[in-house]
Amino acid sequence: MHHDDTIFALSSGHGRSGVAVVRVSGPGTAGLLQILTGALPGASEMRPREAVLRAVRNPETGGLIDRGLVLFFPGPRSFTGEDVAEFHLHGSRAVLDEFFECLASTDGVRPAEPGEFTRRAFYNGKMDLTEIEGLADLIDAETRAQKNQALVQAGGALAHGYDRWRARLVKASALVEADIDFADEDLPLDLWNQAGPLIEGVAKEIADHLTDGHRGERLRDGYRVAILGAPNVGKSSLINLLARRDVAIVSDEPGTTRDVVEVHLDLGGFPVIIMDTAGLRDGAGAVESEGIRRALKSADEADLRIWMADSRSYPEPGEACAARQEGDLLVWNKVDEASPADRDLMEKAGEMVISAKQEIGIGAVIGFLADIVKRDLGLSSEGRRPELPGLTRARHRMELDATLASLNALIERSAGPTNPDSDLLAEDLRQAIRSLGRLTGRVDVEEILDHIFRDFCIGK
Repeated sequence: MHHDDTIFALSSGHGRSGVAVVRVSGPGTAGLLQILTGALPGASEMRPREAVLRAVRNPETGGLIDRGLVLFFPGPRSFTGEDVAEFHLHGSRAVLDEFFECLASTDGVRPAEPGEFTRRAFYNGKMDLTEIEGLADLIDAETRAQKNQALVQAGGALAHGYDRWRARLVKASALVEADIDFADEDLPLDLWNQAGPLIEGVAKEIADHLTDGHRGERLRDGYRVAILGAPNVGKSSLINLLARRDVAIVSDEPGTTRDVVEVHLDLGGFPVIIMDTAGLRDGAGAVESEGIRRALKSADEADLRIWMADSRSYPEPGEACAARQEGDLLVWNKVDEASPADRDLMEKAGEMVISAKQEIGIGAVIGFLADIVKRDLGLSSEGRRPELPGLTRARHRMELDATLASLNALIERSAGPTNPDSDLLAEDLRQAIRSLGRLTGRVDVEEILDHIFRDFCIGK
């Protein structure tokens, strides 16, 4: 990847569209603009950051490619920190094919690689790694809560929190290093007594940050809900009602559902994955038994389990619900077929009762489920802005675990019966600072850059 090249890519969606946005970045951007539009960037006909309507022409033939809006963002005040241009053209295949051909035939200009615009922004100090990962999550966001979480991270909230921790550890490290470098000097203060509270404070805050129930990851990936119960109890009917479409086969024949069927829902702004599973029963055949094994595996991995029972057997939910645990939701289906006496008992007991066939009580289930998701994720779909957003990636958790391990080792070492070895304390601190630095990309980042950028779209 050569940063002295000028790169280009379609930044808007592929396919026919009213407007297509093509982005260009690099040292040859201003020259390209002049060649393609006849306007000198920075002059009165193309002022920085102002959209102007220009004819875009083929430099070889002089023929008109299209007329569109053109913007110029001189570096370093641009997304990448380099000179950047945007061409807002009509989104036809003919227009874009000719335009890309003209760009690619220019010396020093080439198509961008995936994530290369954002990668250049990182190298030029415009964004840190946590902001970049937040931007990637924002592009992939499907619900309001995901969007809000990604916006907070892309806005630098995580980076600012981590940088504050790092600054306090750097200060503590300076005190410890001074204790080493000036061991023979008559220093006015006990430096370790100053460094200790800084280190212990950061360690406690990191430990609290890690003890978040994986809320950030669950919000980013989707809150998983498994529907479980005996065959023919109405699991597939319920998932069809929740999805508002036929995603699972509904039949009176037992064992219809053999595999786990997943449906992705936007439930009150939160991403929820509902899983329909095979009916749990003994004596099933080989294929159905495999479905039951997968159902139980999904139950173990789910954030919430909904157990369905037949209202006609009230108050006994049946052997299929024997694995129900505290916190699981029990839903009685087919309430329309239950006896009036049992219906009265269920109502008085405050049971969750529905009829998937007659669509009774489905709204209550959805509302109750939404409340559980909001509670478990610990935030609002309107996007309360926490002081420090939740962890969204395993990479963050791994580096924070490493940071905390180094700090705890240091604290334990300093609490020994003898005076702590300042050299060992300093090394523990250096390890902690390096781990925090890898989070934002301040040190040792080359090995993780490819992993971060590989899933970006080409125009970002």
